[in-house]
Amino acid sequence: MKQRRTNERYDKRNNDRKNTNRREYNVPKKGINTKSKETSITASVICKEMDEDGKGVVFYQGQRYTVPTLLKGEEAEVELSQSRFSKEGKILKLTKSSPIRIKSKCLVFEKCGGCQYQHVSYKDQLSLKEKYIRDQFAAIKGKYTIAPICGSEIEEYYRCKNQVVYGLDQKDKVISGFYAENTHKIIDFDECRIQSQVANSIMLTIKKMLPKYRIIPFNEDSKEGFLRHVLIRIGAYSKQVLVVFVVSREIWPGRKNFVTELREKHPEITTIVQNINNSSTSMVLGTKERILVGKGYIEDQLCGMTFQISSASFYQVNPPMAQKLYNKVIELASLTGKERVLDVYCGTGTIGLIASVKAKEVIGIELNSDAYSDAIRNAKRNERENIEFYNADATEFMLEMAQADERADVVIMDPPRSGATEAFVKAVGVLRPKRVVYVSCNVETQVRDIKWFMREGYRVIEVQGFDLFPSTRHVESVCLLEKYK
Repeated sequence: MKQRRTNERYDKRNNDRKNTNRREYNVPKKGINTKSKETSITASVICKEMDEDGKGVVFYQGQRYTVPTLLKGEEAEVELSQSRFSKEGKILKLTKSSPIRIKSKCLVFEKCGGCQYQHVSYKDQLSLKEKYIRDQFAAIKGKYTIAPICGSEIEEYYRCKNQVVYGLDQKDKVISGFYAENTHKIIDFDECRIQSQVANSIMLTIKKMLPKYRIIPFNEDSKEGFLRHVLIRIGAYSKQVLVVFVVSREIWPGRKNFVTELREKHPEITTIVQNINNSSTSMVLGTKERILVGKGYIEDQLCGMTFQISSASFYQVNPPMAQKLYNKVIELASLTGKERVLDVYCGTGTIGLIASVKAKEVIGIELNSDAYSDAIRNAKRNERENIEFYNADATEFMLEMAQADERADVVIMDPPRSGATEAFVKAVGVLRPKRVVYVSCNVETQVRDIKWFMREGYRVIEVQGFDLFPSTRHVESVCLLEKYK
């Protein structure tokens, strides 16, 4: 099969993956001023339910409002605010607490907004997420199994990808943290309860070193300053550490001394990269990089494979749980060594490479050229010869396969939060694979897509949730569909 030409359109999958991180870290959407023409009132309310963002839902005078950190069944005095863009509330006084509420250990939990369930016991977090999956799949008719959710081995400090933004407060003191939800206000902290403790320590050291080296954090309004973000990636199993300084320009006075001191304080750092981002967009990483120390990437092990991880690589933030998820994917695929597997939205090839151990042949399809290059490198690194990657649009690729009278036995798909498209599902239907294993980070779009699959003659066999993101509302879901007509 001839290699497809690179599609030069911006890769929607990669963009959505980065937007997932924006949601987790509350990077604001530019151009939105939620304070414009805002009116507010104080009211006593009862939380009737919780929405898909993990916020409490209340009703006042026929209007629906969402209230962060309010749990179902709780009663509270709240300040309800209504603007052109939202109807939200703020808890003033909690008058009746839920039995699942606990005291958050995070000092900035209510200010930050990055975690929605820090105030809920982990057992009850899992119950909320499993209920959410069951409620969404209630729209899918038929007999199928929804297995109990698989909880995380680690409830805190689990993220192997970590990032903070740096800035100055009103007294010109260096601060670092995350943006408060829908704002450019930095919530300053020294520790995040879900980021790696190694990353927390390195970021705090950098924060303390900036004044000594006269490094000024970047100001998005004035476009002045140097340091924008620090991104740290850690190998969960290899323990290798990558530190990425995202800066506004290439010239960095005192860089050598700064890097030398940082490595003396943190000898666990294996590689350091300077990423130059002089754009006016909300994207964290720029396109130009300079390797300052080491190879510019780290490696980590997952399901018996070794993967190369650079600053922009997609790699699950909770590798021990990702391993459980991927093992479930292979189990549902029922591979015997005779199958031709199609891994679509394959990214850096993680799932496809793992599947290649038990399949006869694997074809990976990825639109983003950088991820495609990473996938090829990962295949060579793991000496897998029965997998081939194509830099192409998945829908077009599958239609070309069908026109060439080629088939696939199993399709594995892990699309962005926006899900697949109806055209994509129809293209899968043309190929007529016996099984489709659908991995999703957005259960709502997964259920929507499954309805399209049912029109193509597929039925749901099994569903299971995996909690890769404790303390947040996010949950992964894997679903097996089989062809029956």
